[in-house]
Amino acid sequence: MLSPLVMATLLLFLLGAAAGLLLQKLPALANRLNSGFALLGSLAGLVAAIQIFAQGAPVDGQLWLLGSVHLDMLAALMLLVISTVGVAVALYSFAYIREYQGKGDMAIGALMNLFLFAMVGMVLADNALGFLLCYELVTLTTYWLVKTNPDAAKQSRLYLVMNHIGMALVLIAFWLLCRESGSLEFAALREHHLAGGLASLVFLLSFCGFGLRAGFVPLHGWLPVAEPVAPSHISALMSGVMVKLGLFGILRVSIDFLGASQLWWGYMVLIFGACSAVLGVLFALAEHDLKRLLAYHTVENIGIILMGMGIGMIGIANQQPALVVLGLLGALYHLLNHAIFKSLLFMGTGSVMFRLHTRDMDKMGGLAKLMPWTALAFLIGAMAISALPPLNGFVSEWFIYQSLLSMTKLGTSVVAPLAVVMLAVTGAMAVMCFVKVYGICFCGAPRSEKASHTREVPGAMVAGTLLLAAVCLVLGLGAPWIAPHIASYGQALVSTQVTSQISVATGATLLPLDSSQAILSPPVIAITLLGLFLIPLLVLAIFKGPKLGRRHAGTPWACGYAYEERMSLTSGGVTHTLRQLCAPLYRKQPQLDLASALHGVSDASGNTGWLLHGLVLALFILMAVGV
Repeated sequence: MLSPLVMATLLLFLLGAAAGLLLQKLPALANRLNSGFALLGSLAGLVAAIQIFAQGAPVDGQLWLLGSVHLDMLAALMLLVISTVGVAVALYSFAYIREYQGKGDMAIGALMNLFLFAMVGMVLADNALGFLLCYELVTLTTYWLVKTNPDAAKQSRLYLVMNHIGMALVLIAFWLLCRESGSLEFAALREHHLAGGLASLVFLLSFCGFGLRAGFVPLHGWLPVAEPVAPSHISALMSGVMVKLGLFGILRVSIDFLGASQLWWGYMVLIFGACSAVLGVLFALAEHDLKRLLAYHTVENIGIILMGMGIGMIGIANQQPALVVLGLLGALYHLLNHAIFKSLLFMGTGSVMFRLHTRDMDKMGGLAKLMPWTALAFLIGAMAISALPPLNGFVSEWFIYQSLLSMTKLGTSVVAPLAVVMLAVTGAMAVMCFVKVYGICFCGAPRSEKASHTREVPGAMVAGTLLLAAVCLVLGLGAPWIAPHIASYGQALVSTQVTSQISVATGATLLPLDSSQAILSPPVIAITLLGLFLIPLLVLAIFKGPKLGRRHAGTPWACGYAYEERMSLTSGGVTHTLRQLCAPLYRKQPQLDLASALHGVSDASGNTGWLLHGLVLALFILMAVGV
């Protein structure tokens, strides 16, 4: 039976949207209600998702807003992702919305609630009508949220055009599925098996259509354009949560409806993921704009998730249950982890912008002393996205590494060893990038007048970022107890092939199915690292003698030369050598981006996006009538 908390989640988001629209004459109250209803709705969704994981069985029901509803482990995980980030974003927005006072603040709050409603509705829906309506509502709400920036007309138009092209492809794929099954219900789509050629066509249409929402290379063009100009808490929702809806759609169609029956589908997903991971982090390294840099890291991490998904699909096609569980576990765990640490980093960036009003890293510096809580939360997020142990990003990438190594053992393809190398290169460059980011922005001396006189942000914003930082620690240290629940989706897919549970953890230890291959204990690593840090401090405290006082003033040491301002490290200087080495790839960057071909189309007419919206609506009506 459907939990009342699920219905309460949707209702509270609708109340939050209504508050922003109806209380125009009471802006302070409207903003508090917008954030308050978003917080309550997200908390209700969080509890509902945890309940479903605890009972370990799918839940079905009916909602008058969506029709039939089905919450399996995949939908429950997505509900958990949306709700966890929603709680932090809603808390953060209580104070952050002051930045937009008199600039559409009530509209932003109302649209944020409608955005959350649409995302939850999409993952709950178990019929094509509710699913596609919510999918389109996500596009429209985010379009208007991006457009709240008066300088973002061009960016919002490009976003609308690209996502409506994706929606058109998704509609055609669903039309084919529903026509063959004779029903709009997902239950009928699961039972009806398409023929090989038609199944491959549906897979390709859905992969490209949902891929435009997910934002992997070469379908990523809207990400570094639209995300940076949106309000920072909305950027957190877009990058941390919304792009995952594209991955959710790919999983629903390719595995749930089509059964991942073709081997080449998995290899295609794996190859696109590996290329997107490397190119995403490479493009991020060249950025000086902090929000654009984070947007490119979304491209990178979507690629990493796709690698795990591809391995799982290869395992399904080859009937290798262990590979299915391990690959999908790595993908889904990284999907959850990326949602948390990327939202944290966008919110941390929003806190910096709240005080400095700039996205240029070279105008920051020295912020750790003046914004210590923001700096601490951002550091945890930077370590997590760099996959440093024992944080959550390390654990999920470890599972993907182990699934690739397990696939390599089979010796059936050269793709897996190459993917291991590409994932390793991606990880190394991610560390380099965030050493640059944290060093330039938070360490050293202030690089501008505003940076030297800033202060910590309001408490609600600090609480939102610290909450996600704490979740990063929990998902890392608690991985041995969390991973089996996430693995339950893969377990359900292979339940007909194996009679016993496939173990991915024992006690406080993680293992890639076979303990002879590798084992990992995040709590032990954490204790070891803590000891390596504390023992030298303890020895120093016991045996320290007289020492010189700390120097707080004066110019930096410049090897005997007189110090000049231009000697200080810049964001461009850190990556100069790498950019020189990879210059051919940077020159090819426009050709690797579908958006470059659509700029002219989107700029030709301000109504292009809405014309596409009309086309999508017409296709939607034709699909419903045709079925």
